[in-house]
Amino acid sequence: MTSRAADPAARARDCSVGVMAYNEEANIADSLASITAQQLTGGRRVAELIVVASGCEDKTCAIVADIASHDSRVRLIEEPRRQGKAAAINVFIDAARSPLLVLVSADLLVKDGALDALLSHFDDPAVGMVGGHPTPVNDEATFLGHAVHLQWRLHDRISVKSPKLGEMVAFRSVVPSIPLDTAVDELSLQAIVGQLGYRLVYDPRAVVYNRGPATVADFMRQRRRIYAGHLRVRRRQGYSAPTMSPWVIARALRGSGSFATPKAALRTVGTILLEVCARALGTYDVMRRRQGHMWEISPSTKQHVSADANADHPHNVAVFHIVDFHRQRLEVGAHASRQLTRRVADHVRQDFGAAAIVSIIQQTGTVIATLPGNRADADLAARKVVRSFESTPVRLNENGAVAPPTLAYVIVAFPSAGPSLATAIPGQAHHSDRARTAAS
Repeated sequence: MTSRAADPAARARDCSVGVMAYNEEANIADSLASITAQQLTGGRRVAELIVVASGCEDKTCAIVADIASHDSRVRLIEEPRRQGKAAAINVFIDAARSPLLVLVSADLLVKDGALDALLSHFDDPAVGMVGGHPTPVNDEATFLGHAVHLQWRLHDRISVKSPKLGEMVAFRSVVPSIPLDTAVDELSLQAIVGQLGYRLVYDPRAVVYNRGPATVADFMRQRRRIYAGHLRVRRRQGYSAPTMSPWVIARALRGSGSFATPKAALRTVGTILLEVCARALGTYDVMRRRQGHMWEISPSTKQHVSADANADHPHNVAVFHIVDFHRQRLEVGAHASRQLTRRVADHVRQDFGAAAIVSIIQQTGTVIATLPGNRADADLAARKVVRSFESTPVRLNENGAVAPPTLAYVIVAFPSAGPSLATAIPGQAHHSDRARTAAS
């Protein structure tokens, strides 16, 4: 039998996963377990998992060494002195032996199927780098939780159109190294891969759970460092992240649900002000030539991620609404408008599956679906419904007329003892989007 090492086609589907760690004893075991447990398809394989531990002063190395003693794929490279994450990434790139490389932060949890989603894109030889969908586990009911969720929600909305890759990325082994003084390693990689002529891809299915800052000081420190890093990449590598543009961010804010209630609007405005201050300070750091690649760790981001990522979310409510329903009712008649609402409900029921409970409010053109799972999964499923509805003509009468309604949605996630639907929908909306159906 031909060994995998001697089979070029099989080896082309191998990947090396790199985890850069500095004092990560709280999360490293859970992070590695979430990677090694990934089930890959299409002959893909995690050939090795390399942990580069730089100057760790806690139990990180001991934990990794113990895991490596039970899993031959895990390899520990221990650096006696911390030299920055970019330097550790270069050590990983040099040590990795696979044609596909994956970077995962040591404080992340990788959702089942996320790695397979990333790697599937490399069947297209034009694709050079793929990024996942970071999802924070912070409590969104607090101001900082709102700020962190808003940050990553906008990242998701922007990346769907203009990929901005971070937290977990996969790329072809075509990059010999990245600048040692970069504070935004994924963006530096993205710049190099893009400039080599490869296509960049963002996959919202590749969910990774992280914990954002829980204090204003940590939030400002992190955002200041990242913006300064973006400025340096733009100046040195000639590459600008999509999130650098205030206009792109403003467009992403529209329809994001960030101003759905007075409290949400106030918190969103507060988050914007913090970001403006952080960007001003980041600009100042670049002007003063302050180095940012050896950053101070934000303590509030290093708490356990797994407990909150695996918290029980018994159900979500997805509310779909036909925009301008009353106007359409006047134009097509009461019977046709009822038929239109039922068609939307059919789409919802078909795409969500048997686990969803679907109901209709005929008078307003609203469809409500209750479904299990976490909010991120519910949001992805709702997007699928909108895309499906968008691509399917809606025939309302015997004459074959096609109605082109606009469909909007909002996701409401409930904790174990959540409030009733009537009180939750106005004040707890987490995400909204809209799409226009195709007219043909």
